[in-house]
Amino acid sequence: MNDTPRRPGVSANAPSVARMNDYFLGGKDNFAADREAAARVLALIPDAGVMGEYVQEFRERAVRYLVEQGVTQFVHVSSGLPTKRNLHEVAQSLDPEANVVYVADDPVALNHARALLATNERTGVVEGDILHPDAMLDDPTLSQLIDFDRPVGVLIIGALQYIPDEDGPFEHVARLCERLAPGSFLCLTHAVFDGRPEIAEQIADVFREALNRPKGGPRSRDQAVRFFDGLELVEPGFIYVRKWRASTPVSDQETKRAWVLAGVARKP
Repeated sequence: MNDTPRRPGVSANAPSVARMNDYFLGGKDNFAADREAAARVLALIPDAGVMGEYVQEFRERAVRYLVEQGVTQFVHVSSGLPTKRNLHEVAQSLDPEANVVYVADDPVALNHARALLATNERTGVVEGDILHPDAMLDDPTLSQLIDFDRPVGVLIIGALQYIPDEDGPFEHVARLCERLAPGSFLCLTHAVFDGRPEIAEQIADVFREALNRPKGGPRSRDQAVRFFDGLELVEPGFIYVRKWRASTPVSDQETKRAWVLAGVARKP
């Protein structure tokens, strides 16, 4: 396998994480290669589809929390394909003047997002990724909508878990947070297989192939929580995604088998 990550492009022969997630959520914007890769994941963790729904529910709860804290501008990094209740729909239903920018590097996701948002003047789409935070934040479209002198809510949902440490994801997230104003928030989810070690490497293999990376993941919770270094985790901390400020209780048995964690942290 080539050590150089494949440049984003639309290929029916190579799986895409964004299109795999679309398949998990019952979407139709995916190819056979995406469905085959997703089937390998589902064979190991049949709850992958419902977990995607839990992640979306967390994102909605997190956005609601941030709006309650006075945040009115959001950047959604590696946003994937448009889904039901997209971030801008949630944020602007709570505050019609909220500004939202989606960042993606998958051409299909970019095209769909641009078509969806063509008439929404408070929402934009830029091409970029977390490994190039300065280029992402300096994009003219983003700069027009986001004022970095005021608090920003940054969401990184499922984009960090299979980026190898050698590519500097911790450093790049820290750099992004460095450029945010005090009072900004980082919200993220991360796959963690501490309670299911027997499938960890097999799952990682599927995503390494989709990302064309020979290394990367899985991380433990103690490793993944480092993404919040220098920030203040808000209650209830970095926990199972379904338990983060949930309105209904979650059983201990379900929690023990959890493999996606979520957290929200504030920049002091």
